[in-house]
Amino acid sequence: MPLALITGAARANSIAAGIAPRLASDGWDVVTSDLEVGDYPCDLSTPTGPTELIETVSRERGPIGALVLSHAHDVTSGILDTTAESFDLHVAVNTRASLLLIAAFARQTAADGGAIVALTSDHTTGNLPYGASKGALDRIVISAARELGPRGISANVLNPGPVDTGWMDDGMRAALTEQHPLGRLGTPKDIASVVSFLVSPEGRWISGQLLQSDGAFSARF
Repeated sequence: MPLALITGAARANSIAAGIAPRLASDGWDVVTSDLEVGDYPCDLSTPTGPTELIETVSRERGPIGALVLSHAHDVTSGILDTTAESFDLHVAVNTRASLLLIAAFARQTAADGGAIVALTSDHTTGNLPYGASKGALDRIVISAARELGPRGISANVLNPGPVDTGWMDDGMRAALTEQHPLGRLGTPKDIASVVSFLVSPEGRWISGQLLQSDGAFSARF
């Protein structure tokens, strides 16, 4: 049974929590990681935590075949009120940890390769440190597709658009729903279906892409 590691599965209604059962139903042995919950709790803000996580999982469970990066640090702020400490923490968790996870994943991957899917966001104004750190993540993952392709590893970034995982208030939920071409917001199950395909053998030919999996929400721009 192939092994998949999903980061950021702390909340029961999160996107990661929706991906885990879908991959399990596809035949993956799924393990999760977060700071306080999950099969392998890990502090991804540290320089050593990400690499140690991959090494521990692969040592105890065997080679990881799919890496789904769904973890995130997110504090709303803009240019004038973002502190250096806050910016550094966003970069440490959202960017540096992802780079280290990808590198460690590549080093332990079996001969038949593997798949990386990272969840991103196009937030900018008003959510600057989060958006900036996610933008850097995009470049890392796309670069990984080129650099790690010879190892049989595919790598894609997935932007799910607005998914109602409990962070919206009623006003925001109503406004975003009204703007959506399909008349509803995305769900973790919607995103899980796309991840399921991307990490499958049939989906590995798709690599090096920043994919909008948002039901045409972004097509309004």
